[in-house]
Amino acid sequence: MGITYFDNDYYIQILFGFGNFRKSEIINYKYSTNLLVKKTGTTITGLIFNKGLIFASDTRATNVKVSCDNNCQKIHYLAPNICCMGAGTSADAENIKKILFYQLELQRLSSGRESRILTALTICKNFLYEYKGNISASLIIGGYDIMGPQLFSVHPHGSTYSLPFISMGSGSLSAMSVLENSFKNSLDLNSALILSKESILAGIYNDMGSGNCIDLCIILKDCLIFNRNTWNSVNNSCSLEILKENFKN
Repeated sequence: MGITYFDNDYYIQILFGFGNFRKSEIINYKYSTNLLVKKTGTTITGLIFNKGLIFASDTRATNVKVSCDNNCQKIHYLAPNICCMGAGTSADAENIKKILFYQLELQRLSSGRESRILTALTICKNFLYEYKGNISASLIIGGYDIMGPQLFSVHPHGSTYSLPFISMGSGSLSAMSVLENSFKNSLDLNSALILSKESILAGIYNDMGSGNCIDLCIILKDCLIFNRNTWNSVNNSCSLEILKENFKN
């Protein structure tokens, strides 16, 4: 069975065959249980404001419908001026983080210079591209170097994008709707904190795989500030004044 296609411009006759269609359907039916992609849940966001950038994430780690860890750390330290976040299979994201951390440390020791965000991005995307998407990890990489604050998304096949705000994970659609609605260029710290909080809460409230607390990481020109369990999805009444006092300490 097939369809014959004639191209009058080049006098080419092409036969589209569908002989393997039924065979493929039978194989998919027999082995569909082994080919299912495992469902994981997370919501991670990053955005650039006037003095640096902010990373935010929830703290729930899931395996299909089971919540395995309610206080999982998803923001990872790579260098004194660079951090990353991972969505997807936690083991893959954790091992990529370790590779980036050690490679950047070796680079700093050999050159005596500050790590560049593009260096971390290049190492990561080359590693993922080599495995053709079989490593189930999507990353947000960002930091502050001589080029200023930079934020990148890295997808499992190695494709990358540079954006002023990014969301990833199963709750990313809800988080992105908040970011697209409220993000403005040159946000101040207070506005950026509120926007990061609201975007993660949107992911938590609309995605069963995301939940519990909100972690924050602020990267400025001369420092990196990390604060765990800044807000709770049930009681998120922590004031910005208290939060800023924590950052000063």
